[in-house]
Amino acid sequence: MTDAAVTITDIEAAARRIAGHVRRTPMERSAALSDLCGVPVHLKLEHWQETGAFKLRGATNAVLSLTDEERARGVVAASTGNHGRALAHAAKTAGARCVVCLSNLVPQNKRDAITALGAELRVVGKSQDDAQIEVDRLAREDGMVPLPPFDHPDIVAGQGTIGLEIVEDIADVETVLVPLSGGGLIAGIAAAVKARSPKTRIVGISMARGAAMQASLAAGHPVEVEELPTLADSLGGGIGLDNRLTFAMVRDLVDEVVLLSEAEIAAGIRHAYFAEREILEGGAAVGIAALLAGKIEMRGPTVAVLSGRNVAMDQHARIVAGANGLEEAA
Repeated sequence: MTDAAVTITDIEAAARRIAGHVRRTPMERSAALSDLCGVPVHLKLEHWQETGAFKLRGATNAVLSLTDEERARGVVAASTGNHGRALAHAAKTAGARCVVCLSNLVPQNKRDAITALGAELRVVGKSQDDAQIEVDRLAREDGMVPLPPFDHPDIVAGQGTIGLEIVEDIADVETVLVPLSGGGLIAGIAAAVKARSPKTRIVGISMARGAAMQASLAAGHPVEVEELPTLADSLGGGIGLDNRLTFAMVRDLVDEVVLLSEAEIAAGIRHAYFAEREILEGGAAVGIAALLAGKIEMRGPTVAVLSGRNVAMDQHARIVAGANGLEEAA
């Protein structure tokens, strides 16, 4: 597989590879959102994965794609939490050493979940870019195999299997709302959905505070963006100035990007809890939040991908009680 682009063939191969290792997550119609928006709205419950987030698909595909010699060297990655947890799970299953490098912005609950799966944790600096420096050192000095959270063809292909399931479940889907960070999730989903249903619109949703991919798209090339605290912490981090894959795929395949305030993200978390009976982290609630904020042009059957549930429960409790921003929820 080359870095030029991930194709539907790559994604179909990933689906066969990870079958039996990850869950085929449910698709549920939201009565509340359908009534609000005037079109059928469905929720892709990807937060029901075993590790609580979609990242298990890409990490599993990447680890299963390694040679025996590569697995013996161990795997390493920088993460905002969910990729690290997924990689730790996939590596443990494969019997491989795993080191996850995090910044100080990653919540404690996500750190604990990674170490509980047997991975080694390195907390470095104030951004994912800082953590990546430690990844590069381990790859250079210890020979470990880097498996980044998004800019890797096997990772993107694994995430793209969600797109296959979406078009299988909702054949006439008009719009797919996808959380947007480094672009691995949306690039894979867009490649799969556009191959099967070219007319379907793909909309990326991110927070206004530190949306690195949107800033890069506006500039026409990858740029650095200050990583800021946000309720959508899993969407933080840069896309890498040497981005090989996801920037071009997002530029070419994604139709629109929407940014949300912290109060709008909090509203999405509350709606998920009270109306849908689902516990979501901020980065997973952005599709719902965009619908509630009226920021999506409704054209027909719509799917919002709910990408993860790994939120600190004390913070979640404060949000559902009415907190509208990170400081209030802290």
